[in-house]
Amino acid sequence: MATHAGKPFSLRARARSFVHAGAGLAYTLASQHNARIHAAATLAVVAAGAGFGVSRSEWCWLVAAIAWVWTAEAFNTALESLADAAKPEPHPLVGRAKDAAAGAVLAASIGAAAIGLIVLGPHFLALLHRT
Repeated sequence: MATHAGKPFSLRARARSFVHAGAGLAYTLASQHNARIHAAATLAVVAAGAGFGVSRSEWCWLVAAIAWVWTAEAFNTALESLADAAKPEPHPLVGRAKDAAAGAVLAASIGAAAIGLIVLGPHFLALLHRT
């Protein structure tokens, strides 16, 4: 039986880890204005994908892009929280770290938007040509 930190494997402990992970995502959504924008974009993309009946491979790209942005946002939130706990007063290096993490979210968002345009753009154009 594999152990982690000297503890035996436990389904209850694994279930608790999912609860903690969910709490982390909920905190990200509640505390970060941009996470709410990502949530709206996620809902819009899922609705558009469902409405257009995108293919399985197109869904793979859309889901990967959505996960990429949410992962970056969660890491950014974690870094900001740790930085604030370690150094509550302003510090140039903490500011640079926060800016770099925010830049990662921006890069992920731009990449996701490009994927969204590549996947959903042709469906939108086809809809426009039908009307």
